[in-house]
Amino acid sequence: MRFLCVECDRPMGFSERELPGDGTLTALFTCPACGRSVAMLANPMETQLVASLGVSIGGRTLEEQPFELTRTTVSTGREGAFADEQAPGATAPTGAAVARPGWDEAARERLQRVPAFVRGMVLRIYTDYAKEHGIATITEAVMDEARRELGLEGM
Repeated sequence: MRFLCVECDRPMGFSERELPGDGTLTALFTCPACGRSVAMLANPMETQLVASLGVSIGGRTLEEQPFELTRTTVSTGREGAFADEQAPGATAPTGAAVARPGWDEAARERLQRVPAFVRGMVLRIYTDYAKEHGIATITEAVMDEARRELGLEGM
């Protein structure tokens, strides 16, 4: 998606990104020809959705991963097809270093109650939260804490 300057009919360039801390995201785009600007404001849910999809607004913050495009666009038909994307309870191939936290049985059962079409996104949200907070095992208490901190309680 690109923003076009109505006056110049030229694509606007990314200028600035800001995360105010209330769960929202703002991005500023400016026309290189006339200098006009447009701002985009995403609410907390939209911000979380964008983040969970791996979309980067305003440039990459993470290094590109091997087969990144393939991993995000090809459906393999089975969970954990890539060694570093293990589903909760899945076992890693022998010798593989999996940097993902484990899941206890109650949390795994709770995750299975999430509708299948969003389960991958929910899995990623909790896994990323646990990794950011140095949590080795995801429990129902960790899930509740993450929901509170990320502003997802009403969902």
